[in-house]
Amino acid sequence: MSKGLIGKKLGMTSVFTADGQYVPVTVIKAGPCVVTQIKTEAVDGYNALQLGFAEKRTSRTNKPDQGHFSKSGGLCFYLVREVAVDDPGAYTLGQNLGPDLFNVGEKVDVIGTSKGRGFAGVVKRHKFGGGRKTHGGKCFRIPGSIGSSAWPSKVIKGKKMPGHYGTDRKTIRNLEIVDVRPEENLILIKGAVPGSRDGMVMIKKLKIAKK
Repeated sequence: MSKGLIGKKLGMTSVFTADGQYVPVTVIKAGPCVVTQIKTEAVDGYNALQLGFAEKRTSRTNKPDQGHFSKSGGLCFYLVREVAVDDPGAYTLGQNLGPDLFNVGEKVDVIGTSKGRGFAGVVKRHKFGGGRKTHGGKCFRIPGSIGSSAWPSKVIKGKKMPGHYGTDRKTIRNLEIVDVRPEENLILIKGAVPGSRDGMVMIKKLKIAKK
């Protein structure tokens, strides 16, 4: 079945595995996530859970959201996301979901927002090699010619140019879970995940389609 959690990226470190390997890991505070709404195919057209993460004060929540959250215990949240499930009847409103939803060795997809880099040139934004630095070269980091001569006499749409770089939704697939620590609400995932420290991420384990 599909399963997922909302989490916060705490940073990176390295740990030793059971077989003695030293691996870099990203530490994610995954949950506790509260089930704020249960969506069923009969009512909503699909089966899913709405999860709330990062509790916030009621005074900072508008009245419509307060009414919505009151159905699941009254706690209000900064972040709300949906996770597809096969059997929504197995869950209850207000139920807490934590890292124990996942197992060590599982492969998951992590979704996050990449770091914002502001306005960047083509070397940083598109990994251009740059111009020659010897024999009189004076074009080190510029994009070079962008026109199309007499026809079509315009810059083609989608041309790689300088511009805003970062803050994109990114999904890193098939990352391995190295350790799960339910008592601390932590999941250690091998490798890097998108986003800066304290950035919000979504951890998903998708069901494999049968052939």
